[in-house]
Parts: sequence; structure tokens; C-alpha cells
Amino acid sequence: MKVEIVTPLGKVYEGEVKEAYFPGIEGEFGVLDNHAPLVTSLHPGIITLIKPDGKKEIIAIDKGYVEVAPDHTNVLISSAVPVTGPDESEIAKKMEEAKKLLKEAISSDALYADVEAKIESAIR
Repeated sequence: MKVEIVTPLGKVYEGEVKEAYFPGIEGEFGVLDNHAPLVTSLHPGIITLIKPDGKKEIIAIDKGYVEVAPDHTNVLISSAVPVTGPDESEIAKKMEEAKKLLKEAISSDALYADVEAKIESAIR
């Protein structure tokens, strides 16, 4: 399925994935190919994309919306930080940017700690 993630500053991600997980307003949910149509709000958190080769793409987001169709998913969010890079130092830098974005977006310390743990777990 094709996934496109867009902020007011432009595309953050566009590509094929076999699975996608989102921080929905009522809890985390997953999307696979041929998912039933859905439009819902997203809370600050992380989007986890599983590519066809099994590699993960982690993107920290502020609030936004997701539109799911059977063959594609569109995500519109206010800001995002992809937690990727060519080496360990770049990934560490992106992780710090992601944590800063989420700290500003999430008012609850407990919820922030949960999201921070998910980012660190996903990177490993």
C-alpha cells in the first residue's frame, strides 16, 4: 500500500509499505493493504512504517489526520521528524529532534515517557 505523509512544509514520506501504525485519538491502530476506508484524528506520537523489505521507518509527529483507503493512506500533520539517518550520530540527532517535538506537543509526562520509550525501542 502507498503511504504519503505531508506537513505544511512539504512531504515527509512517500512510498510503499506493508504495514503502518498510527497514534490514533482513541489509541494506536494498524493499517494493512485493503483496509476498510477510515478518516480519524491523530495524537502526538510516532508513526511506524514497515517497508516491504521488513525495515522500519519511524516518524515522530504532532497532531494531525489520517485518511485510509484500501490501496493508499494519506497523513496530514502539523509537524514531523523522521528518525532516520545514514549513521548512528545522525540517528541520535534526529531522535533528539523528535523528543523535543513530542515534549512540546504532549502535556502529560506519563504519555511523553511512553512515547519516548516507543521511539527508543523502535530504533533498536
